[in-house]
Amino acid sequence: MTSASPQTPRRRVAVTGSSGKLGRTVVAHLAESGYDVLALDRTRPDSPQTPFVAVDLTDYGQVFEALSGGVDEHTTPVDAVVHLAAIPAPGLTTNAATFANNSAATYNVFAAARALEVRSIVWASSETVLGLPFDTPPPYVPVDEEYHPRPESTYSLNKALEEEMAGHFCRWDPELTMVGLRFSNVMDVEDYAAFPSFDADASVRKWNLWGYIDARDGAQAVRLGLERTEPGVEVFVIANADTVMSRSSAELVAEVFPGVEVRKELGEHETLLGIDKARRVLGYEPQHSWRDHV
Repeated sequence: MTSASPQTPRRRVAVTGSSGKLGRTVVAHLAESGYDVLALDRTRPDSPQTPFVAVDLTDYGQVFEALSGGVDEHTTPVDAVVHLAAIPAPGLTTNAATFANNSAATYNVFAAARALEVRSIVWASSETVLGLPFDTPPPYVPVDEEYHPRPESTYSLNKALEEEMAGHFCRWDPELTMVGLRFSNVMDVEDYAAFPSFDADASVRKWNLWGYIDARDGAQAVRLGLERTEPGVEVFVIANADTVMSRSSAELVAEVFPGVEVRKELGEHETLLGIDKARRVLGYEPQHSWRDHV
């Protein structure tokens, strides 16, 4: 974990979606790591000591004002942006409403940051671009960043378009660093009590290849993304190192996806959401497992 020295000004980072399941943990982790965090959301986060501005991200003017330091009592411009805010899954509202909200919010964050010459953006992409819910089997396992996005819902379509949009923002601004994190299903410790029940039916969690991400490891990935300085856009699958199952990964694939190519020898419970690129490029290494809590 890195922290700022007393002589070094702390990086000011805006975190959108700061009140969400992952956002709460990211805000706490970044603050503990020495960042000066500005929380942005429609509702205030649980932590009253975190500077907070209520923002409608679908309004470009509000986004620009918040990032630029134009809000009374929050007058320091940000140095980086972590964009987590979104309608978080398909089916929570109409498809058109999901697309309208998520696409506008992401465009406004990207565009305002570029206009303000904020050079570091980390945002939440999604495991869904890999082809979830895998009613059509994946091309191979472990799945990774090497094949073209395969969105199967309006929510996922928007995430795929965000990745495309980020590429063009970086083309327009060669000094911009953008990191897209394809987060798996976010879990807190209290969620782990349900995990042993998944073993009864392998098909229950096949929709994301039995993957998950502990919110604390998700926060680690965000911090590592902020530490990246190489210009351009990169996307990474972010999952925990194991699956949600007690059964072996090889057994699960053989039962549920018997015709799918297995491209490596699998560890007993090794994730099928490949995190090799995140390990190699970001230095990401999951520190938590549900097996430590059940």
